[in-house]
Amino acid sequence: MSGHTPKRGFASRPADPERWIKASDAPPARGVDAAGFTARLTIDVTPELRGRIKIAAFQRGQTVADMLRDLLAREFPPTEGDTP
Repeated sequence: MSGHTPKRGFASRPADPERWIKASDAPPARGVDAAGFTARLTIDVTPELRGRIKIAAFQRGQTVADMLRDLLAREFPPTEGDTP
């Protein structure tokens, strides 16, 4: 074998974090404006709350992600002066 290739980590750090955060490497989800970027948001909830959220989404015929996006959009509408 010739040379040793450095092993890349599962989640290696990007060289330019600002550019990496704004980069869109996946096609936009359905119903999302193709011109805008999406960002992943991770929160910790109790298993009980997670179960209630999943049940509510199922009863409404929605995915959890779609339901929570709608809820957050209602709770935090765009205001004057916001920049995309």
